[in-house]
Amino acid sequence: MNSKVFSESIKLSDGREIIIETGKLAKQAHGSAVIKMGNCMILATVVSSYEESSLNFLPLTVDYREKFAAAGRFPGGFFKREARPSNEEVLTMRIVDRVLRPLFPKDYCTETQVMLQLMSHDENVMPDSLAGLAASTVLSLSDIPFDGPISEARVARVEGSFVINPSKSQLEVSDIDMMVGASEESVIMVEGEFDQISEEEMTQAIKFAHEEIIKQIKAQKDLAKQLGIPETKREYNKAIEDSDLEERVEKDCYDKCYEIAKKGLPKSERSHLFNNLKEELLSTFNEEEIEEKEKLISNYFSKTQKKAVRDLVLNEGIRLDGRNSSEIRPIWTEINYLPSTHGSAIFTRGETQALASVTLGTSRDANIIDLPTDQGEETFYLHYNFPPFSTGEARPLRGTSRREIGHGNLAQRALKKVMPIDCPYTVRIVSEILESNGSSSMASVCAGSIALMDAGIKIKKNVSGIAMGLITENDKHAVLSDILGDEDYLGDMDFKVAGTEDGITACQMDIKIKGLKHEILVEALNQAKEGRLEILKKLNEEISNPNETVKAHAPKMVKIEIKKDFIGLVIGPGGKNIQELQKETDTTVVINEEDEKGIVEILGVDQDKIDNAIQRVKYLVFEPVNGETYNVTVLKILDFGAVIEFVPGKEALLHVSEIAWERVEKVTDYLNIGDKIEVKYLGTDPRTRKPKISRKVLLKKSD
Repeated sequence: MNSKVFSESIKLSDGREIIIETGKLAKQAHGSAVIKMGNCMILATVVSSYEESSLNFLPLTVDYREKFAAAGRFPGGFFKREARPSNEEVLTMRIVDRVLRPLFPKDYCTETQVMLQLMSHDENVMPDSLAGLAASTVLSLSDIPFDGPISEARVARVEGSFVINPSKSQLEVSDIDMMVGASEESVIMVEGEFDQISEEEMTQAIKFAHEEIIKQIKAQKDLAKQLGIPETKREYNKAIEDSDLEERVEKDCYDKCYEIAKKGLPKSERSHLFNNLKEELLSTFNEEEIEEKEKLISNYFSKTQKKAVRDLVLNEGIRLDGRNSSEIRPIWTEINYLPSTHGSAIFTRGETQALASVTLGTSRDANIIDLPTDQGEETFYLHYNFPPFSTGEARPLRGTSRREIGHGNLAQRALKKVMPIDCPYTVRIVSEILESNGSSSMASVCAGSIALMDAGIKIKKNVSGIAMGLITENDKHAVLSDILGDEDYLGDMDFKVAGTEDGITACQMDIKIKGLKHEILVEALNQAKEGRLEILKKLNEEISNPNETVKAHAPKMVKIEIKKDFIGLVIGPGGKNIQELQKETDTTVVINEEDEKGIVEILGVDQDKIDNAIQRVKYLVFEPVNGETYNVTVLKILDFGAVIEFVPGKEALLHVSEIAWERVEKVTDYLNIGDKIEVKYLGTDPRTRKPKISRKVLLKKSD
């Protein structure tokens, strides 16, 4: 017996359709749905345990996977099975997580898992654009407490017009690639890359996406009504409250927290004073009270501390480190710090420090992308590392974290837009965070920008990045430039903006409150621009134009174009020719086929050796042109002519009849081994099908 299926349709502005349906699949999950667009299908499920967790935070897991079977492909590797999620899947998980997490009740601490699986792929649909809609739909259809629905959408701009959820081909010609997550009332999350657009253009794109998202939210509500989903969600154990205790903690600690915050101390000193104050507070309670209420006391102390810091900013315009709202921390930079790298730079802003290194390579060093939805190569990529010592911690290293992948991707997108289109190298940047107290991803952008210039990569302009914060209370608000780590935690917004003096290249925004006004967003963008330009001045003072050449110890890259038919000749049988070429010239040689041509990449440090490799490739692919004259060397003397050499390895027969106009009885009367002579190439002899070469046509004919 078939299950009853419930569905709703969402019409996009360009006429395309998204269908959300439930009732057919995965009915043991607490919420399940299939999201369809064209032939693209995503199965979404959510389960939340009914057993309370002992944790004091929401253990939410968002898992997004693209199945190779969905595209009719086999997974790569020895074991033909999907394993660890790709970077692209991790980035989608992060985007969805950042929108969902703030909308759960703060005291809901139950294990919750949202799973999104691409079951069928459509080349004209980018499935990650539908992931947020899928996640919100299943939460809306469940009994899990969730202050939604919400949705996410990708917006592009093609030929001046905004497009919602564009195809991959549309995205390739777009100057905007932005994901927007929003509720019905306000924008919650923004992340994207741009081709140096203005702040106004960005706000227009966000507004366009939000209007489309509202349609998607309405469809979720209508589907929930079809199923009769009650608005009241499941009961759970609310956080224990003790108003008398809260009042006591605030009375004892608020003024002291306020004074500590007002001192403008460095992070370590400030943390030390707050910890001492907390210990002082705990000492006022007896052992029985501490045993019973220590966790609650700590929570109320944190709440009081947060309130004091926020009030200080709103009332007096003073921040934790003593700055005003628009002030940027002291900056110092240094390029060419690492002697053996191909380019390097240190960028330090306050207590945040990034050390970036640049490595140059061939197309063989490109980052291979092999996904069900995308295949290709990245010739520019950035890796971000966040070791525990950067925050004064000691913890085990367990591989690259999702946070590191996300921050690295943001910095990469910020710099990608200024990379030269004709850059011959594969370029890898590694950003090592050595100190962290706010906005290490934007420090990576700044360090990466000047490191590229130090490496001699002809980027268009320097790129800087800044993290903006927000504190709101009733009708008061303060937009903060260049936020600290504590201001991120205590504030209502984390808005990272990167760009050149001409416009924005990347952004990432997370809102922790409902109902962010459009005017505040515009204010934050304009203030970010001022900060970005101020930081750019510092970068340009260090280096404003790329170095003319790469460093002496860095590889030089030369590309040679050859005919497609000669690729096999350059490689040789079993790779013999190319292996010998690399060994004898101490270079790296890579051959790729592009547009019916062969592109030979020669990479080496010593210019003389590179020139030698270039010459040898030219020798291998040499073919004479009909009607052209060449200086050749006589290699052998035969009874019927002479063997001549155009270039090393390219020989031909000069027949005795083409040596002179008169009859030649003895070749050695005219030519000897080692002679340099001029000959003319006359094409292929139609009778012998061999090259026809003549010396006599260049000689004056005797009467």
